[in-house]
Amino acid sequence: MSELFLSHLIYFIAVIDPVGTVPVFLAVTKGFGRADLVKTAFKAIILSSVVLLFFVVAGEFILSGMNVPLPAFQIAGGIVLLLFALSMIFGESKPEEELRLAKSANDTAIYPLAIPSIAGPGAMLAAVLLTENSKYSIAQQSVTVAAMVCVLLLTLVALLLAGPIHRIIGQSGASIISRVMGILLTSVAVSNMIEGIKLSFNI
Repeated sequence: MSELFLSHLIYFIAVIDPVGTVPVFLAVTKGFGRADLVKTAFKAIILSSVVLLFFVVAGEFILSGMNVPLPAFQIAGGIVLLLFALSMIFGESKPEEELRLAKSANDTAIYPLAIPSIAGPGAMLAAVLLTENSKYSIAQQSVTVAAMVCVLLLTLVALLLAGPIHRIIGQSGASIISRVMGILLTSVAVSNMIEGIKLSFNI
């Protein structure tokens, strides 16, 4: 169980990227008082938690209702995750892309903080794939949810300490970390596609 927790913890750290959310948070909360900063941080984490928990509980049922086999979702999700990861490595890094989105945001706690900065496509995909009913027991799924909650709490801490963190690592530091996370996500995406292909063709 400890190995499962650690591997899924690293997975969620890569897809959520708590440090990469810091520059976005600072940009969309510029001029806010301390009370509003704290309120926005908590609201963003709560909203993203609800979204991800929804995918944990209902994601697989929605796929079943649409007659989409999970291996097909793994392959498609792996492709999406790969493109997302490659954009983090070669294109705009997560903080750079979401800083651009933040310029037109109305409710900053929802967009772009909760979605897509915290509960992004990669995190939603992970919530479904890492809690697959046919592959993981209820106990194992509980461990996965615990790992996800830990990363969300880590993200909350990062948001509450956004000022000091940003002063230490700077915008370039956040961009570098985001690109490293992109490399990790690339390997995860390829692994998902290979596993989906194996299941589809009974290899």
